[in-house]
Amino acid sequence: MSEYKAPLRDMHFVMYEVLNVAEKWAEWPGTRDQVDRDTADAILEEGAKLASKEVAPINRSGDESGCQWNAGVVSTPSGYLDAYKNFSEGGWVGLGGNPEYGGMGMPKVLAAQFDEMLCSASLAFALYPSLTFGVTLALDAHASEALKSCYLPRLYSGEWAGTMCLTEPHAGTDLGIIRTKAVANNDGSYSITGTKIFITGGEHDLTDNIIHLVLAKLPDAPAGTKGISMFLVPKINVGEDGALTGTNGVSCGSLEHKMGIKASATCVMNFDQARGYLVGEANKGLAAMFTMMNYERLFVGIQGLGCSEMSYQNAVAYAKERVQGRAASGAIQTEKPADPILVHGDVRRMLLNMKALNEGGRTLSTYVAMQLDTAKFSDDPEEKALANNRVALLTPVAKAFFTDMGLESCVAGQQVFGGHGYIREWGQEQLVRDVRIAQIYEGTNGIQALDLLGRKIVLNHGVHFKQFVAEVRQAIDASEQEEFSIPLSKALDKLEALTESLLIQSREDPNAINSACVDYLHAFSYVAYGWMWLLMADASVKQLKAGSGDEAFYQGKVSTARYYFRRLLPRCFALAETADSGSEVLYDLDENQL
Repeated sequence: MSEYKAPLRDMHFVMYEVLNVAEKWAEWPGTRDQVDRDTADAILEEGAKLASKEVAPINRSGDESGCQWNAGVVSTPSGYLDAYKNFSEGGWVGLGGNPEYGGMGMPKVLAAQFDEMLCSASLAFALYPSLTFGVTLALDAHASEALKSCYLPRLYSGEWAGTMCLTEPHAGTDLGIIRTKAVANNDGSYSITGTKIFITGGEHDLTDNIIHLVLAKLPDAPAGTKGISMFLVPKINVGEDGALTGTNGVSCGSLEHKMGIKASATCVMNFDQARGYLVGEANKGLAAMFTMMNYERLFVGIQGLGCSEMSYQNAVAYAKERVQGRAASGAIQTEKPADPILVHGDVRRMLLNMKALNEGGRTLSTYVAMQLDTAKFSDDPEEKALANNRVALLTPVAKAFFTDMGLESCVAGQQVFGGHGYIREWGQEQLVRDVRIAQIYEGTNGIQALDLLGRKIVLNHGVHFKQFVAEVRQAIDASEQEEFSIPLSKALDKLEALTESLLIQSREDPNAINSACVDYLHAFSYVAYGWMWLLMADASVKQLKAGSGDEAFYQGKVSTARYYFRRLLPRCFALAETADSGSEVLYDLDENQL
């Protein structure tokens, strides 16, 4: 496996030259005194060092040994404790946290770049701090001042870790049927009883305490999702002064034996009258949990992007070194018995697919992060509202498409290696195994597609979609690169027509949305990536015309944009035809014919 190198040059290009985030930082009251380009660049430089020098080296060994369970105690692989200690001491857990409680207060745009680095270096390691950050988001937004003052500083510092406990053996997507119970105690706390499964970081040896956010139901709770409450349940009880006072009724029943992310402790957690504290209002727990869902789902999408970037780096290095056959145009390295496989068209196809998808995904992930920042930091109500709409529309796209393309790119990287990609020593098979989970958890990609088409477009009567179209049209009209703007305009026309057709079908056919949603999300996503590539091409041509240096970098961007528009954007037309074909063919066969 190649040594991971953070794509800092590309990140800087996206942040400062394509999306101009530094201008927004200077404008927003919440970031004006917190961050500028120099600060951001210094943070990313240090993050790159941490990812490549501390985290990446333990990735393969962590996969080989995995986590170990012994009588309820979970041990992480060798090297993880030291790496997590260095990670925590660097303040990385609190990178985007509230400064009032010890966080650094950095914008999500900056954190998104670091998230990608961490996921490229080791997805399994990245999951531990990511769940902690999700817990801090929910607590900061909904917990009482007493809970925030006690727990947030220790979570931001990395002394304690956090988890999200939603899923139960019988209740995955349908959380309305959870059975975990919460009974009020006389002192304002609650006794929590139930079992949760698939809990990332539910038990480990990296921190002094683990803070669980648990969804449960009170005895008189309404049925379904309207009766869910959220509770903070510490592994070890905490006194009013923050001191650890003794074990709580929380235990790890077992570890899951998984396809990938083996160094991430995925636990069955048992709560036996564990002491917990209500977060937010009773019966409003699902809404409180969704406070962090947009952030968490973007992070899951970035997991796909991070693994894909590592796969690409490995595959490019291998393609330049591995010699097999001769170039179709004639021998390139006549002094050697064969040419590098990079000369072969199909190898280049796979590499360019990966490159174009990675760089398009990086730009879109940064754009979505920028919308989260706008909604959080802007003092313009109209701008905040529009940003929230854009986040709602694009979050399922980011989660599902980034991870679908992440698997595609990891498999493509494995294919470049041929037989060597199938054996363990090169690291490609681990990437395929690790990235696969990202399509499943935090809402399967089918659920994300249903959310996009069913909730964010059909139930919304296409309002958010029309706002998206208007912004893409604005970019098309402003561009002077007709080579790219014209095909994007045609693809956008096709997406608009498809959306209108599905809005009509949904009024008459109850199966229309579920039958079309995955193909629709992919068609939408290729158009969204085309928009990002148009912005990147425009920014690159501007720099080339200005003669600002780094010509090879900018010309490479234009060439990759050309590849995207000719080879990848056309996929959206076939997907649109499939999505628009109706649901009947899916239901022609009865269950006995399947």
